[in-house]
Amino acid sequence: MQNFKKYLLLSIASLAFVSCSSDEDNAVANNVTLEFNNTFKNTTIVLGNAASTSATINTSAAGQVHHFSELKYVISNIRLVKDNGDEVPYNVNDLDKGATVIDQSKTASLSYVLSNVPAASYKQIKFGLGIKPEQNTLDQVRFPNFYAAAGANDTAMMWEWGSGYRFTKVEGFYDTDNKTMSIHTGSTVAGTNGVPSSYTQGVNAYRDIALNLTANAVVGSKGPKIKIQADFDKMLSGKTNTITLSTGTGNGDNATPNVHTAAQMVKFVDNFGGNGLSDITGMFSVTAVEN
Repeated sequence: MQNFKKYLLLSIASLAFVSCSSDEDNAVANNVTLEFNNTFKNTTIVLGNAASTSATINTSAAGQVHHFSELKYVISNIRLVKDNGDEVPYNVNDLDKGATVIDQSKTASLSYVLSNVPAASYKQIKFGLGIKPEQNTLDQVRFPNFYAAAGANDTAMMWEWGSGYRFTKVEGFYDTDNKTMSIHTGSTVAGTNGVPSSYTQGVNAYRDIALNLTANAVVGSKGPKIKIQADFDKMLSGKTNTITLSTGTGNGDNATPNVHTAAQMVKFVDNFGGNGLSDITGMFSVTAVEN
C-alpha cells in the first residue's frame, strides 16, 4: 500500500511537471505593458495653472523655478530586444497600432499595452520619441485613429503650419512672476507655397531611445510590466544642454514656440531624447520590470 501511494504521488508530480512544461512550451505570445511615470527628478509631476498651489514646483540646475500645466509626448517605433540581440518590432509601420500620445493629464494614457508580443526573454526596449521622418505626415487615410487622437482639441499634437506632428508639448510657467513657458518640439520642413511635394527635411527632431531593463522581461504564460520614468528635470538640466528660459524677440529667446529658433529647439530635443550619439536615453530610464 505504501508503495502504491508513493507511485501515485510520483505520477501526480510528473503530470504536474509535464503540464507546466507544456504550458510554457505552448506560450506563443502575451501582453507587455509599458507604464510611464513622468517626474521631476524622483517626484511625480502634478500639473497646474499659473495660480495653482498644488502643482509640482520645479527648480532647474541654474536655479530657475517653473511648473507645468500641460505635458505630452509621442512614443512610436517600439522594439523589444531579446537576450541574443534580436529585435522584435511592434507595429513599427502602423501608427494606429504602434504609436501613442503620453499625456500627463490622462491617467489611462500612461499605461500602453503591447499585445501579442512573442514569447521570449527580453533585455532591452527601444522606442522613438516622436515619429520617424518617413511617417511624419498627417495621414488621416492610413492612420485615422492616431490622426484623430493627436489632433483632438485637448491634445493638439499637430503643427498648425506644417504637415507633421508635434513630438513633445510642454506648457507651463516660469520664474516667480509666472511668465509663460511653451516648449514644442518636432521635425521641421521647408517647402514652396504649402505644396507637400516640395517639402524637404529641415530639423529632424526624432530620437531613438534605447533602455536596458533592470531585469529581463519574460513573455510567456505571464505578461510583464515595464516601468519607464521620464524625468523632466532633464528639460532644462539635461546631459547635453543646460538651458535658462528667457522671453524676448531675439535669437536667444526660447520660452515660447512662436519665436524660438530651430537651433534653440534642438537643445530641448537633445535633452528630452538624447543627442543620438553619446546619449541614447535622454530623460528616460527603466525603473522596474514586473514579471
